[in-house]
Amino acid sequence: MAPLLEVQNLSYQYGSRQALKSLTFSVEKGEIFGFLGPNGGGKTTTFKILSTLFSTQPGQVKLFGMDLALDRIAIRRRMGIVFQLPALDKKLKVSENLRHQGHLYGLHGAELDRHIARDLERLNLKDRAKDKVESLSGGLQRRVELAKALLNDPELMILDEPSTGLDPAARKDFWNHLEKLRQAQGMTVLVTTHYLEEADRCDRLLILDKGEKVALGKPEELKAQIGGEVLRLRAKDPMALAAQLQEKLKVRTQLVGDLIQIEQPKAYQLIAPLQEGFGDQILSLTLGLPTLEDVFIHKTGRRFTEDKE
Repeated sequence: MAPLLEVQNLSYQYGSRQALKSLTFSVEKGEIFGFLGPNGGGKTTTFKILSTLFSTQPGQVKLFGMDLALDRIAIRRRMGIVFQLPALDKKLKVSENLRHQGHLYGLHGAELDRHIARDLERLNLKDRAKDKVESLSGGLQRRVELAKALLNDPELMILDEPSTGLDPAARKDFWNHLEKLRQAQGMTVLVTTHYLEEADRCDRLLILDKGEKVALGKPEELKAQIGGEVLRLRAKDPMALAAQLQEKLKVRTQLVGDLIQIEQPKAYQLIAPLQEGFGDQILSLTLGLPTLEDVFIHKTGRRFTEDKE
């Protein structure tokens, strides 16, 4: 069976700035597929192309077997979109927002009423249907956004940073609803995020940096590539200590900002010799299993949060 989405050698340029560079990947039907990366990594540009807001430049995008450059209208009818910035009229009631969105999809009368009732029920919003959107919490408003995007029974849902601005509990709640929808109707989900805990919930991830593919795979497989444990040291003179560790302990070190990072199996065994031989130089020490940020550091040599918007 052909992938639901196929992207081949996709590039995009804003004036002289290269936002995407020869991006190639595919997404299978029913996947929750994530785009993870720092600000400026290329996530939003990818989102705008896949949601048909931007035209394809060099490269090809095929959705549902159709060419995005040639069949844009037909493709739009089969997808739902949740934007990063709110797209609700806060002065209208929840049901009124959904009704106006349904009209844009060409739904009317009893058919539209059924779709609204169904999606309010699916997202536990039935008792808030007559409330003005401005009276709802941020988490509830995002669920209304999701309900709007579901009205046309999309085969593909595309979400751009859907939980930005939500507290951790609301973020978890939103993702629980998204997972239930995927399981209930086999919907494929594409989501951009800079939250590592959200990326861990995806079936597969494409990690982007400066418009290029850094890594692609299942979150656990990507973390397994690090191999073992991650030891981080904060030191008085990181560069000098890193050189000493490589010379005397024969360990491979990596400078990440003001931290020394060591990745290896059974890294915990280094703690005692570090404290005995270099305790006066070490300010703090942390040990943990690899995270997706460690994957990013391993591939790029810098922390995920270093880049600014």
